[in-house]
Amino acid sequence: MSTSSPLGDSSAVSLDKLDRAILRSLQANGRETYDVIGERVGLSPSAVLRRAKRLEDAGIIERYVALVKPEAVGLGLTAYINVRLEKNTEIHKRNPMDLFRASVQSWPEVVECSALTGEMDYLLRVVVADMAHYSRFIMETLLKHPSVQDCKTSFVLDRVKATTAVPV
Repeated sequence: MSTSSPLGDSSAVSLDKLDRAILRSLQANGRETYDVIGERVGLSPSAVLRRAKRLEDAGIIERYVALVKPEAVGLGLTAYINVRLEKNTEIHKRNPMDLFRASVQSWPEVVECSALTGEMDYLLRVVVADMAHYSRFIMETLLKHPSVQDCKTSFVLDRVKATTAVPV
């Protein structure tokens, strides 16, 4: 599903109380039927479908996914890695940030990458099987990248809250 909106910027789309209730329901369970959502919010299933389609077309609903528990598929270690990139490049080289952004797309261990303000340039959320897998990723992939100057890692001990839902 495209993130571009035929209606323009998705922030320009007005959301009423019913739209927000539909979004909350779909965020809680993306497979819930329009019948069930309709009963909950006081609309017919066809009205819920029309509103959901409008939210999709506007880019407010980006896509539908299955959330996989990493531990259930053998990925028992989650780490957050702060990455600092080199700042100086020779004229003929590509921008280090462009190189890094392109590379990170091909690293399956990286499930999230955010550009940051402050001392470090990026924050990576990495899921791996174990410490040996983490070590291989750091030594053979991340630190070998020509744009990476430094990294600092924090390991997740316990997930206190994990949600993909935004407060609507």
